[in-house]
Amino acid sequence: MTSFNEDQLRRYSRHIILPEVGGEGQEKLLASKILLVGMGGLGSPAGLYLAAAGVGTLGLVDFDEVELSNLQRQILHSTKDLGKRKVESARETLKGINPDVTLRNHDEKLTPENIMEIISDYDLILDGSDNFPTRFLLNDACVLAGKTSVYGAVFRFEGQMTVFEPHQGPCLRCFIPEIPPPGSVPRCQEAGILGVLPGVIGTLQATEAIKIILGIGRPLIGRFLVFDALEMELSEFKLPKNPKCLVCGEDAKLVDLKDYGDFCTL
Repeated sequence: MTSFNEDQLRRYSRHIILPEVGGEGQEKLLASKILLVGMGGLGSPAGLYLAAAGVGTLGLVDFDEVELSNLQRQILHSTKDLGKRKVESARETLKGINPDVTLRNHDEKLTPENIMEIISDYDLILDGSDNFPTRFLLNDACVLAGKTSVYGAVFRFEGQMTVFEPHQGPCLRCFIPEIPPPGSVPRCQEAGILGVLPGVIGTLQATEAIKIILGIGRPLIGRFLVFDALEMELSEFKLPKNPKCLVCGEDAKLVDLKDYGDFCTL
């Protein structure tokens, strides 16, 4: 038996009338906890849609401040937020979207020392980070903790996404075993990025997160989605689990988490 107040019935009515969601599905969303890593280009659209959908608890991870160059794509923030901590700016925006949502600020850098505690209380992790050190650390921690993560990445005019589910599919290291050496990948401010691109990928990440919480549809486990904005093409590739992966393979040797260094902001 579902129990919504009058405002909630109106707010979530378009979800509730969907047979695949219904009242029980909306209650699942309201009871769910999702950790958003990065309050930038990917975390902005994902956070907005997850809050609007009624995800009960959103954890917000970032330790940066809002800069003018962010506003071309990081739509959680506005000109009035310049100089403000991103988690505070995001919190204010998301609270205005939906007062039902509990927002937890994690205004700190993810490190081997704090990441396991931070992710422990969440049902699902949405990776909106913008650099390999954070992605690798988050991947390794999620494998150790058995947490599903929805991965997204953007570069210039191309976006990528997949779902890493430790018990069913591959992890990041199955196809990128080691972090690229410094200087091999252009830094964020050097490569440039089409402002709307993170909006596309971040929204797709939110879609996958909602599907996983509800247990509906076919998630992107073992599938890698690539979006080319210039050609307006969406491609999909199989992403097999590597049985020799040192993190999630048959003879996995990951015991301790490693600090992979600094990151740049998307």
